[in-house]
Amino acid sequence: MVVIKGRRRIGKSRLVAEFAKGKTFLSFSGIAPVIGVTVQEQRDIFARQFVAQFRTIPLTFSDWYDAFMHLSEKLTDEPTVILFDEISWMGSEDPTFLPKIKLWWDQMSEKKSNITLILCGSVSTWIHDNIINSTAFFGRISLHLTLGELSLPECSLFLKSRGVRASAYDICKILSITGGVPWYLEQIQPEKTIDESIKGLCFYPSGLLVAEFRLIFHDLFDKRGSIYVKIARSLASGMKDYAKLREELGYGHGGTLSSYLDTLITSGYLTEHKSWSIKTRKPGKKSLFRLSDNYVRFYLKVLEPQLEAIQRNAFENIPLKSISGWTSLMGFQIENMVLNNRWLILNALGIHPQDVVVDNPYNQQTTTKHKGLQIDYLIQTYTNTLYLCECKTTTSEIRVNVTKEIQEKINNLSIPRRHAVCPVLIHLGDISDAVRDSGFFYRIVDIGSFVDY
Repeated sequence: MVVIKGRRRIGKSRLVAEFAKGKTFLSFSGIAPVIGVTVQEQRDIFARQFVAQFRTIPLTFSDWYDAFMHLSEKLTDEPTVILFDEISWMGSEDPTFLPKIKLWWDQMSEKKSNITLILCGSVSTWIHDNIINSTAFFGRISLHLTLGELSLPECSLFLKSRGVRASAYDICKILSITGGVPWYLEQIQPEKTIDESIKGLCFYPSGLLVAEFRLIFHDLFDKRGSIYVKIARSLASGMKDYAKLREELGYGHGGTLSSYLDTLITSGYLTEHKSWSIKTRKPGKKSLFRLSDNYVRFYLKVLEPQLEAIQRNAFENIPLKSISGWTSLMGFQIENMVLNNRWLILNALGIHPQDVVVDNPYNQQTTTKHKGLQIDYLIQTYTNTLYLCECKTTTSEIRVNVTKEIQEKINNLSIPRRHAVCPVLIHLGDISDAVRDSGFFYRIVDIGSFVDY
């Protein structure tokens, strides 16, 4: 038994289909639990899929155990992969669904050793609470996989395999919108420029990414979708701690907001960055919450304010850089992308993960002794070295005044004795010779090198 979870469009079903090549593959999927969809209709969909794959006479199942036993009767001694996709949709409204899967699997797996049963879905919290953490499935799950985004190099290889040819800057431009979500990347048409593809996906009335946001928050979060949208909208402007979020959203001191944040983290849309003491190396009480899904942030900051104009097809003859909010958001999107691929930065700096105490965005609170500051990405190692990483994106050129900006952060940072600070510039775009020749930076890391082919 294998359990795979991961957010919408991340490639879970495709991964299973690739794994099942050369084996008998039986795939069953639930349907979205919109208003009016009953438990019996979920079983009817299962029955239709059963009939289509086994080419039997029409069937009706009034009980899930009956459906599973019919499936057992059709299994052979050939290696077989059975996929129950969007399993939360299949069974969330029937409290007997999972107990019957467990009973069926216990009986069937004793008789057959050639079956791989894969339980898969996008509603990660339901899977986490009802399967992974369920005592009923204890000792039965052989593999639990949370499928995440493709890395920057993998995105590059993926686009190249589809015939996309573009500069490193343009590749990063599209990834700043899509992140490493394979389905979004599949929509990039190799015969078009990157700007043409972005406009087609985002700024035309029929654009696929115009409607995607509503589908995410309706399909995954159903009745509470509006609450999760409010949280995402609050974080779209930047990272916030719990107190600031609670104040903005008007929540009390109870645990309701915490549970909503946990759901978005488990679903892959938010990331929690724990604070820590550089001096003691111990975790702090506060956390910063980051909207780590690039598409959701792009939609909220750029597309949502322009929806009416998009529906009027007002952007048909307007270049991307002229669209309100586009240029200013690009830097934030690239920074987000870098944090989602931080292992590439560690590799570029020659830092082994085992040598890292903490690596996160860092927020120093204002006190009577120290000014407040926020560092894009701070790496603390066991050798008492602090790598202060600043992320910059430009279409022109990064000039030498960037050294003064970062030196000011170093001056304001509360640095314990016997600790060294190594400034690191992570950039997308050109940098001046003066920056290179200054000798100020320990390393200069070009984001474009991660996607350049």
